[in-house]
Amino acid sequence: MADPATVKTDARRHHDPRVRGFASDNYAGAHPEILAALALANGGHQVAYGGDDYTEHLQRLVHSHFGSSSEAFPVFNGTGANVLALQALTDRWGAVICAESAHINVDEGGAPERMGGLKLLTVPTPDGKLTPELIDRQAYGWDDEHRAMPQVVSITQNTELGTVYTPDEIRAICDHAHGHGMKVHLDGARIANAAASLDVPMRAFTNAVGVDVLSFGGTKNGAIFGEAVIVLDPDAVRAMKHLRKLSMQLASKMRFVSVQLEALLSRDLWLRNARHANAMAQRLAEGVRGVDGVEILHPVQANAVFARLPHAVSERLQKRFRFYFWDEPAGDVRWMCSFDTAEEDVDAFVQALKEEMAK
Repeated sequence: MADPATVKTDARRHHDPRVRGFASDNYAGAHPEILAALALANGGHQVAYGGDDYTEHLQRLVHSHFGSSSEAFPVFNGTGANVLALQALTDRWGAVICAESAHINVDEGGAPERMGGLKLLTVPTPDGKLTPELIDRQAYGWDDEHRAMPQVVSITQNTELGTVYTPDEIRAICDHAHGHGMKVHLDGARIANAAASLDVPMRAFTNAVGVDVLSFGGTKNGAIFGEAVIVLDPDAVRAMKHLRKLSMQLASKMRFVSVQLEALLSRDLWLRNARHANAMAQRLAEGVRGVDGVEILHPVQANAVFARLPHAVSERLQKRFRFYFWDEPAGDVRWMCSFDTAEEDVDAFVQALKEEMAK
């Protein structure tokens, strides 16, 4: 087989690779180390559906991060990971308690309920974070056959509002949930950013504090595609292999998912990428704090900045840099930084914001 570096292709570049925005970390390309890993895994034949050498090695890496009883189930995407994990944790009559702002509630097209066959019981939160007291607003009625039974508490780390749980906060949630006979799922689409923010290993706020199942994110942190459901407590789930297939998340050429996660986890790429994205968000926040008429809405603890500014300014600024409204009637926006966000990108954006605010 020819060396990929010497192979020509009929495909053409259709975008300007110099353009970067602040819409989503999903907009970013793949980290060069991820691309190199994919090329390394290519060539020859490997057993399909997870029987390959790369998926086997990934399990050993997951053990080093999350303990010897953990097991990874690579999947295609974050919604698939969450739906698979929650199905494995619930009965047909089960329900999941989550924040009203949770990704599983507002950004997954109803998939947990429609495809997973479970009920979401939501709780409003000021900062995207659940507490034992907030959980208790929905944690009742286990013997009431007229109500979906609360069986799981799902939290997101870091949250959809860019805030980060401390390990003690997650421990309190796990202790409280387990005390009610419920299990705990952690949506870790940006788990690396949370660990970088806290400056602790990922295990410090997952298996070490009682989380049962984790959705581990790779795509937002430099991978092309690919996440994993990581089972931390084997007794908390059932039939994971069958549910993964049933949920259309079983990759035939799984080595190309697993090797990306291996590239992230084998050394410190996951942490380097997250630290950089977080640092760029801090730079962005510092740059806009001094701009009259711009209000930062939440603590900047990971790679997101939430702000409020005049609607007309945002619309003009969006013509220069891509980003999204978060609550358009209120004028709230979200600015996301990525592993490839450069200081010059941030500085150019801040300057553009100042120019538009001055008009």
